[in-house]
Amino acid sequence: MKSEVMRFTFMDAIAGRVVEFRSEDRIFKLKTIDGRDFDVKLSDGMSAELLRNLDEPYADAGGHVDDLLQPGAQVFVYGVFYPEGGEYNYEAKKLTFVGRGPEDYNFEKSNWWINQIDSLARFYRRAQFGDGKIDYKDYRTNIRLGGDKAASHVQETDTISRMVYGMASAYMLTGNEDYLEVAELGTKYLRDHMRFVDRDSNVVYWYHGIKVEGDYEKKLLTSEFDDDYDAIPMYEQIYALAGPTQTFRVTGDRRIASDIDSTMRLFEQYYRDYEGGGYFSHIDPVLLSPHHDSLKFNKSRKNWNSVGDHAPAYLINLLLATGDERHAEMLERTFDTIVEHFPDYQASPFVNERFNTDWSQDLGHTWQQDRAVVGHNLKIAWNLMRMNSYKDKDSYKELAEKIGQIMPAVGSDQQRGGWYDVVERKLADGQEFHRFAWHDRKAWWQQEQAILAYLILSGTVGGDAYREEARQATGFYNTNFLDHDEGAVYFNVLANGLPYLLGTERLKGSHSMSMYHSAELCYLAAVYTNLLNTGQPLNLWFKPRPDADRTLRVSPDLLPAGRVELTRVEIEGKEWDKFDAKNLTVDLPDSAYSLTVKVELTPVG
Repeated sequence: MKSEVMRFTFMDAIAGRVVEFRSEDRIFKLKTIDGRDFDVKLSDGMSAELLRNLDEPYADAGGHVDDLLQPGAQVFVYGVFYPEGGEYNYEAKKLTFVGRGPEDYNFEKSNWWINQIDSLARFYRRAQFGDGKIDYKDYRTNIRLGGDKAASHVQETDTISRMVYGMASAYMLTGNEDYLEVAELGTKYLRDHMRFVDRDSNVVYWYHGIKVEGDYEKKLLTSEFDDDYDAIPMYEQIYALAGPTQTFRVTGDRRIASDIDSTMRLFEQYYRDYEGGGYFSHIDPVLLSPHHDSLKFNKSRKNWNSVGDHAPAYLINLLLATGDERHAEMLERTFDTIVEHFPDYQASPFVNERFNTDWSQDLGHTWQQDRAVVGHNLKIAWNLMRMNSYKDKDSYKELAEKIGQIMPAVGSDQQRGGWYDVVERKLADGQEFHRFAWHDRKAWWQQEQAILAYLILSGTVGGDAYREEARQATGFYNTNFLDHDEGAVYFNVLANGLPYLLGTERLKGSHSMSMYHSAELCYLAAVYTNLLNTGQPLNLWFKPRPDADRTLRVSPDLLPAGRVELTRVEIEGKEWDKFDAKNLTVDLPDSAYSLTVKVELTPVG
């Protein structure tokens, strides 16, 4: 029996580049990311706009559609599929153009990401503390869509740390002193309320959080989440350092450095596997052992977070701030571990993520089983290329490029744009597509990993394919995730790009979301876009304390040697000439107060 087109209409999105425009028919041909051609009919009720940033007004392009539909123009379309004539015809209801011409991309303007992080910082500052005094007793983990606080009174250590990271990063890009105050007071609050100093073992570890009831604080040592319940998970200790470390980059506060060193001793004493390599994912809260039966399915386990998350969360930023070879050694060791144990390309296009002590696969974990988190694969590629700039290794570049080349076909939406969440690592017999674990929604943080992975691959390796992936991912994120009504960014969107606003995914602050990934994206996308891809200078601000090291390291990230120079320095608003242009360091004067340092970084060549 001959198959027939199922006869129902549905609205959906397509994304790609214009091939041609037949103005007399009001139809343009769009080539999607995977190379398919769609004839798109312009309907009478259609709207069109130019891509806009947070806090920018709506830019109506309805009267200029004929001029904007030039061959090569990148456009995101939302419309209706109609089953007519034995096939589906598509009519556009909304067009979003990323720029005014085929080679014009609003998100590649030198100030795009700077303006975005400024808006994010204002949203979270206002949501947590209003416009007045900054008091972290008022901090709440859960923030509603519009910025109102939820009733929960558990202040999670990691969400405070993540917001601190965002505020410190916002200061570095904008020089706004208010953001730095939020970061410094947040770091102090973490030290005063969430830190435990074990003087017998000479280590620091961090509470999961505190439950605030009036003036009473109940400290929560172990995690309250199902995957980690009654254990001290490595990732919570790692992300407790994210905000303070970024603040340390700005201020050089030696108290922060001491806490970081003490927490890293915790990692080396209790989580590290000296025989098999890597780090265990959980330890028992009483004996501080990774092998205790109380850990249940987390007993003697290693995973992506316990091995790989050191680098992006704090360790690269710590190396940038200190230049300490101890941190470089740990980075190299963890990246070598990833290269050796995570790939499994004979079985799957996705890396392994969970392991037993001997590095055999752990396929019994509660939710993960034999599933891949798409963003973790991209995160590996991004961070391998960062490390490769510091220590060039064929193994780093080869794995990063392999991930960059194979992931679009298995992890991205090649019709609508954007990147998926969790999928089955392997195909069953007869399957052509990796099955979604639960849904086809797209999370904001997974888009971040894709954008940064392809921006750094484009800027270091080069090639049209990486640049195109970067532009597609960046266009999808900025088209669909920016909340122009309430501020900040959405947690999840549907496959077609519409916001998904149910449950915890409705929130702007939660256990998973607290300005970290959105701010990290803004900071590093500004660095990679300006300094590696478009040849534009970038300004950064620092505020070293009087007791900070007198050599200020201002490299914005681990970048290829010789690609960026330090071309201008101001201290307290005055020109300063004592700096090393090639090594990106500034010789600071002695001072009885913190100094405002503004630097200009310029691409070479």
